[in-house]
Amino acid sequence: MRKDNSDNNIKSPLWVLSGYVPNFITSLNLFSGCIGVLLAFQGNYQGAFIAIMISAVFDFFDGFAARLLNAYSPMGKELDSLADVVSFGVVPGAIVFSLLSQIAINEWLPYLAFLIPVFSALRLAKFNIDERQSSSFIGLPTPANAIFWGGLVYSFSGFLISNSWLLILLTLIFSYLLVAELPMFALKFKNFAWKNNQIQYLFLIGCVIILAFFQLNAFAILIGWYILLSIGVSIFKKKLI
Repeated sequence: MRKDNSDNNIKSPLWVLSGYVPNFITSLNLFSGCIGVLLAFQGNYQGAFIAIMISAVFDFFDGFAARLLNAYSPMGKELDSLADVVSFGVVPGAIVFSLLSQIAINEWLPYLAFLIPVFSALRLAKFNIDERQSSSFIGLPTPANAIFWGGLVYSFSGFLISNSWLLILLTLIFSYLLVAELPMFALKFKNFAWKNNQIQYLFLIGCVIILAFFQLNAFAILIGWYILLSIGVSIFKKKLI
């Protein structure tokens, strides 16, 4: 008689619950993003920036948990993108809107800020269907864009209010960078060898130097360094072809 192995296929409650861990972490990302939106509209830019950074931590760990627990799901992928639209799109858009509202040059000017969440959504939709972005990026990642804006306003809000033209120009430039066909490296190490990770090590060395000089005011500059290095690498590779 053949032995019934159905009992062996019964999954333990703990195993079943582990499959929800990544989505729970993603939900925390979204929750933090919602708080960031509220703080940004209240003019609490430091709090909004902290919310962005907390969301970025959750965004890292939901993917880490999914890999660790082998808990990938179509729902998790969609939820991750929706959370990122809020945390890394709407929050920086709300920050810039709040800043431009203080300038009051005209009534429509602050609404330019919402180009940031629109292009962030376009960038995330593109990422979800673009098979070229498995090991690197095409266009500026939304977390990097959000950290740039949060860090910029955290350190230089007074300067930006006094120079509204720069704020508008940066809004247009970074909205474009989100969807630009610009290769950007990912901070992923194949191993610890210099030969296989030269770009990543150069980036980290630059980050250490920037942090040493600018400390808490370094965040926006770090993203600028990431963009410039990515552009430089792209130009160098094109010359080699």
